[in-house]
Amino acid sequence: MKEHTGSCHCGAIRFRFRGPEIENGLRCNCSICRRKGALMTAFTVAPEDIEIEVDSDALGTYEFGRHIAKHHFCRRCGIYPFHQTMSKPGHYRINAGCVDGVEPSRLPFTLIDGASF
Repeated sequence: MKEHTGSCHCGAIRFRFRGPEIENGLRCNCSICRRKGALMTAFTVAPEDIEIEVDSDALGTYEFGRHIAKHHFCRRCGIYPFHQTMSKPGHYRINAGCVDGVEPSRLPFTLIDGASF
């Protein structure tokens, strides 16, 4: 396991987590993910394996549908650094574009059919 660090664009949300090397990712075709276009980690991160630091009230959360998945974003810069998953509630997938040293456009990915959930 490797320790990764990352943040939103403005730095108001910073995080570190333990997980494998990021060598591939996931894209989802649900209505919100399709619009965001983010490449997410192929693995989930347990709540005890992530530390999140937030300046004041910068962390916003958006829920829709069944209100199981929690899509977190920065209220200042609008970037979406991570979400809590529908398939494994309470666990996180991380936006690979927010992880230091990762170039998501170079990673292969798998498409998840979230539109069918």
